[in-house]
Amino acid sequence: MEYKAIRAIISGGGTGGHIFPAISIASALKDLNPDTGILFVGAEGRMEMEKVPAAGFKIVGLPISGLQRQLSWANIKHDLSLPFKIVQSLRKARKILKEFKPDIAIGVGGYASAPLLWEATRMGIPALIQEQNGFAGLTNKILGSKVGCICVAYEGMERFFPADKIVLTGNPIRKDIVPATPETRSEGEAFYSLDPAKKHILVIGGSLGSATLNSSVKKWIEAGCPGGEGVDMLWQCGKYYLGSVDEFMASHPEAKDIHHGAFLSRMDLAYAMADVVVSRSGASSVSEICAAAKAAVFVPSPNVAEDHQTANANALVSKGAAVMIKDVEAREKLLPATLQLLGDKERLESIAQNAAALAKTDAGAQIALEVYKLLK
Repeated sequence: MEYKAIRAIISGGGTGGHIFPAISIASALKDLNPDTGILFVGAEGRMEMEKVPAAGFKIVGLPISGLQRQLSWANIKHDLSLPFKIVQSLRKARKILKEFKPDIAIGVGGYASAPLLWEATRMGIPALIQEQNGFAGLTNKILGSKVGCICVAYEGMERFFPADKIVLTGNPIRKDIVPATPETRSEGEAFYSLDPAKKHILVIGGSLGSATLNSSVKKWIEAGCPGGEGVDMLWQCGKYYLGSVDEFMASHPEAKDIHHGAFLSRMDLAYAMADVVVSRSGASSVSEICAAAKAAVFVPSPNVAEDHQTANANALVSKGAAVMIKDVEAREKLLPATLQLLGDKERLESIAQNAAALAKTDAGAQIALEVYKLLK
């Protein structure tokens, strides 16, 4: 089937969990027709302004920012300026829409998508939103009644959106995240200098890192890595924490089976070599772990809107596809629970199989097709 070239505007961002799905959708639209024109709209100063151009797409920024909930003079000053930023962003969004003349507007969540999608729907431009989480974000909940299609990653989203607009597509993820083969496992072990004779724990705290995951690993190391015989660990501590983790590891030279770094340059190989994954439960991480067919121990972040990471994790836990440890209990329970799972081969394989059954690896392509259905 031939797909005509269209003009699509994609808005949202703020975190990798919004940005990378947006890039996947854009790539899928380009796969259907390379002549399709795509423009991203993000928030000035946020990571999308760097990541999107690096992926080969043009982006413009809006002067929008989110509400700061913690009480401080700086946050009060910021929040008082927010109404002015919203008005400015709405005006700029309307100007962008008039100049670019998109056939469709796509929102991926995050406060950057609100002004653009609001103006697009007011101007009669067809619109679609993609909700990554099991608990819908505020921006998408507001926009849900105004758009033509809502692509979701979890069942039961009728409590947030009109049921007749919902399409279960899953979350778009990187194409190289696939189940491991013996060859890719070996390649991952070699790439990250891990011992093939040992079992491997992968700890991923995101690009900035997770204080809870890092402190849990540190406490385990300080205790002498109990239960860690025959186990090594690949630990992404995040760039924010790298200096303190470097110092900590230098003072614990006996922990030679713990390999740490700020970033993991080959996530495909990191997943491939892992026997179990320890992670926060952001939407993209959950979707990638399912696509990689890995057993995971999730520690939902409590510092997110509406506690949506707990909802993400529960969607897997309820189907025997993951284990969950509460953030407040992680320092005491995380590593013991992970090692217990690692030592139970039958349970480990069952969880991995259940996770794989929930994977939706063609989400980007499915969302691209929904775009064309809206334009018929």
